[in-house]
Amino acid sequence: KDPIKLTFDKAPEKIFAVYQNSIETLLALGLEDKIVAAAGLDHPVKEEYKAAFEKINYLKEFTPSKETVVMSEPDFIVGWYSLFKDKNLGDVSYWNDNGTNTYISLNSGIAIEKTIDNEITDIKNLGKIFNVEDKAQALVNKITESVENTANSVKNKDKQNTLVVEFFDDKISTYGANTLAGDMITKLGANLLNPEGNSIGKEDLITLNPDCIFVVYMDRGDENIPQQEVDKILKDESLQTLSAIKNKKVYPISLGEMYSSGIRTIDGINTFSEGLYGTLGK
Repeated sequence: KDPIKLTFDKAPEKIFAVYQNSIETLLALGLEDKIVAAAGLDHPVKEEYKAAFEKINYLKEFTPSKETVVMSEPDFIVGWYSLFKDKNLGDVSYWNDNGTNTYISLNSGIAIEKTIDNEITDIKNLGKIFNVEDKAQALVNKITESVENTANSVKNKDKQNTLVVEFFDDKISTYGANTLAGDMITKLGANLLNPEGNSIGKEDLITLNPDCIFVVYMDRGDENIPQQEVDKILKDESLQTLSAIKNKKVYPISLGEMYSSGIRTIDGINTFSEGLYGTLGK
């Protein structure tokens, strides 16, 4: 779809925030008092934002219904592209035509190339919308500096062949070069296998034989999930020839660190870097 241009006469006062990056970025910008409702955390909010999070109305619905949002009477909704599908909140035009502005995270589906730069753009845009540009710039500076420092610290390391996967029932989905995970891996100097990012079978995984594998998970508060997800590789008898298993380099990575990561962009870069080149999980 073509981009929609929205004009803000003043900063929104009643925000409905959906999903991890939306909620945490708003908290990081000090906007908790403007959040009328929030939903959709994959993981508990970061420690430094827990006090602010306690002030907001967090809903039990992971993806709120259209009726729930209407009842909250927001003047601004921030979330992912998928939030505005027909089965969820419906097209943004419905909300915009009824006086509610919307913001969709670039890396959640709008942008073809999903990059760290898009995460930075999201933070800057929210800073402009809410007149907290100084706070937004401080966050951006922290992310940019951390990414650059981490990338520089590993630039002379041996190039690792790596794969980022997510399990959907029996299907193994891979994250390609045009995903945020792919951008992070590339910035760290590693070689991303299966860059087209399609689904693969176990035979394909054996043929690719990565040095390192990252398994994506969403825990929703269940601390057992990360290990359960990596065990789908580690405990599979048919995969024991994999170099990644022999090298003890199969790691969990949370969805919130490498998909519309927001302020967790730093965490994502660090998790990938430590897994590729450090001692993560050993």
